[in-house]
Amino acid sequence: MSILKKPDLSDPKLRAKLAKGLGHNYYGEPAWPNDLLYIFPVVILGTVACVVGLAVLDPAMLGDKADPFATPLEILPEWYLYPVFQILRVVPNKLLGIALQTLIPLGLMLIPFIENINKFQNPFRRPIATGFFLFGTIVTIYLGIGAALPIDKSLTLGLF
Repeated sequence: MSILKKPDLSDPKLRAKLAKGLGHNYYGEPAWPNDLLYIFPVVILGTVACVVGLAVLDPAMLGDKADPFATPLEILPEWYLYPVFQILRVVPNKLLGIALQTLIPLGLMLIPFIENINKFQNPFRRPIATGFFLFGTIVTIYLGIGAALPIDKSLTLGLF
């Protein structure tokens, strides 16, 4: 019961756009009713089922009662703040650590201006943006793994 709008490939304007890598959004399945009515509810219910299943299988336990006079040796933030914590932990000058963290969003804001001449949406045809993304992902994973290790093994990840 899907509705499909097929492209008119005899149209020279559309053929010219497709040759340049553009015009792909002029054809394909419409969002209504295909996605909005049939796909989205399944995805939403599947996500809710996964969250409820994980909550039932591994419930969050209460820890020890808070004691303001006994600080644990290693205090770790939540997992999504591990890379930022690792930068602050490893850099000896804390002002430099804050400056490094400020450069990350500034660098992300510069990427569209660096690669503004590229019209393509395909990541394989956008080498600069794809390179920045892959480099940032690898560095973030590296810093996140290092934050969970003791400080003497955090930069080498205990490998050497």
